[in-house]
Amino acid sequence: MRLYSYRACSTCRKAQDWLNDQRLAHDVIDITTQPPTLAELSLALAQLGRKRLLNTSGQSYRALGAQAVAAMDDAQLLAVLAADGRLIKRPVLIAADTTGEQRVLTGFRPQEWQDLLG
Repeated sequence: MRLYSYRACSTCRKAQDWLNDQRLAHDVIDITTQPPTLAELSLALAQLGRKRLLNTSGQSYRALGAQAVAAMDDAQLLAVLAADGRLIKRPVLIAADTTGEQRVLTGFRPQEWQDLLG
């Protein structure tokens, strides 16, 4: 499983601590230097929708503007997210569920993570 995280983010640190406490092996990737791939972002968009994917409280989002984001089609949005990981709500967890299907979670909600990871 992959955890896209930002080291200055307290929620990301809580998520990583939780994974460590659960003894779940994971790779930590800095979302600011290596954002999720277009394929991962496309999967996230399909599973979560725009609202759960966008970091609407960040400086990058404010600089871009809510109207500009709203005017983008999905392909444009995914390209912008792939170029600037600070636009993505973090942390981002990509893991297989109990059936082996790839699932994406954003933000850290311990119960949601527990439900996915068992």
